[in-house]
Amino acid sequence: MAIPERDNWQPPLIEGRGVVLRRHRPENLEAVVRWYHDPELARLTRYQTRPMTREEVERFFHARLLSPESVAYAIHERGTDRLIGVTTFSSLDGDNGSALFHITIGEPDAWGRGFGTEATELMLQHAFERLGLHRIGLSVFEFNERAIRAYEKAGFVIEGRLREAILRDGRYWDEVQMGALATDWLRQRRERLVQVAAETNPGRQPVAVGFRVS
Repeated sequence: MAIPERDNWQPPLIEGRGVVLRRHRPENLEAVVRWYHDPELARLTRYQTRPMTREEVERFFHARLLSPESVAYAIHERGTDRLIGVTTFSSLDGDNGSALFHITIGEPDAWGRGFGTEATELMLQHAFERLGLHRIGLSVFEFNERAIRAYEKAGFVIEGRLREAILRDGRYWDEVQMGALATDWLRQRRERLVQVAAETNPGRQPVAVGFRVS
């Protein structure tokens, strides 16, 4: 049976240890609407402080998350299959092999549990090993320290700052620019595999390990 062309660049499923990335379904809309009505989520992720209206969320959902032309996934907790967030690439530039990365963990009780870090790692692996991209960039507000730590753990590095670009809590904050390169990420991945192999199987050569897609 021939594999549909879309499955080559956006498989229906990407499985990790603690999360599963799935293509979006129409019934995910209500959760996304609820998340983007949260003022705290707006504070962390949006340039405007007001939450998005339902109409704005619906446009975003259909154009950026549900569209068959988008590389977008729903993040599910592996143990329960509960929908906990969204992640996507935007501004895909095939000529230069780059894209921008976005992620939102919408369920507050899923924050700080490593789900966002793992989903980010899976998306970077997808970008560099399956899509063949060279660079993934993102921007994050300076006060979102938890997100910055998660991005660094996943393989991003701080590249620059837009000084005092965001007004929050009565003061101005920097917008932090971060990036991950395929060359750095693949080298670090090989080093991790060698280290794990040395710790678990002394004297044996490491084997390639990937994520499961279907």
